[in-house]
Amino acid sequence: MLYDTTLRDGEQTPEICFTPEQKLEIAIALEEAGIEEIEAGFPVVSRRERESVRLVALNLDSRVFAFCRARREDIDTAMGCDVDGVVIASSLSELHLKYKLKKSFEEVFEQSMELVEYASDHLFVSFTTEDATRIPVQRLMRIYEEAAARGAERVHLSDTVGIATPELVECYTTALKGIGCEVLCHFHNDFGLAVANSLRALLCGADRVAVTVNGIGERCGNACLQEVVVALERLYGVRTGVRLEKLYDLSKLVERYTNIQVHPLAPVVGTNAFTHESGMHVAGVVENPLTYEPYPPELVGRERKIVLGKHSGRRSVEYKLRELGIELGDRSERILNLVKLLREEGYRVTEDVLRVLCGLE
Repeated sequence: MLYDTTLRDGEQTPEICFTPEQKLEIAIALEEAGIEEIEAGFPVVSRRERESVRLVALNLDSRVFAFCRARREDIDTAMGCDVDGVVIASSLSELHLKYKLKKSFEEVFEQSMELVEYASDHLFVSFTTEDATRIPVQRLMRIYEEAAARGAERVHLSDTVGIATPELVECYTTALKGIGCEVLCHFHNDFGLAVANSLRALLCGADRVAVTVNGIGERCGNACLQEVVVALERLYGVRTGVRLEKLYDLSKLVERYTNIQVHPLAPVVGTNAFTHESGMHVAGVVENPLTYEPYPPELVGRERKIVLGKHSGRRSVEYKLRELGIELGDRSERILNLVKLLREEGYRVTEDVLRVLCGLE
């Protein structure tokens, strides 16, 4: 169901460059979290990249894939890395043919099909044309029907510039399912639709969707692994096989090695995902967390946090005081007023500040 490309498409995020050891550590963490297919890299890029891909392939039980252009050199290099399969990427949209390749459709198409046939004699082949969502669906079907006839066991709907809508995804996915091989959908997030499109693709019969940890990737990134997984599990009741309690640690690992901080408001793993300040919310959460949380934080390896600020209420102060083991009786209202005053003056009310307000330090 999930095909992780953190180590390839995720690494194509500007300024990211994983070491072989980092790739292996992330790959092992992905496998431990329950990800069964991992795209380890683009072997022809460099000697070190080949080492990285081979290192991952030799140390994982998950299926490991390598990314290739539609070139014999790329495929031969990938096969030398002991991977389970290759993704062969061609460029068959009119825009790419005219401005990037400057070649005819017939020339690129036939070369691509010959390479699919060649690679399929040796290992599992996924075939994709970049910019697939800007190729008319009937033409895309003819391309992929021929790829399947030449030995491709999977085709990709690659939304290279993130322009697909859920309606377009339904149209293309439903059509491609008629080809008779596996369908994987790969969405970019330029319009903020990558997760929604991934969910729609799976609901329309796609076999897998491509994801990255923390949604990293070119430009605005890819479909975010943790968001897709939790939405499937909690909103659609789909068992993904992913160990949800591993998601936060996996996110922090990738955050550390990419030096790209997760946004505080990010679903699942953001700092604020289970943090409450509003007095109205805290009053509800104290009685039943589901009043203001869609699922328990423990489910995804998180903890609930109550912070104090301008919008806090008496219950918030009492909650924090209990956490700190402080008994103030009826003085909590006075402390609350001091908390509001400090926050409106621009100060953060940390636990240390709260102790001072209570006269303990």
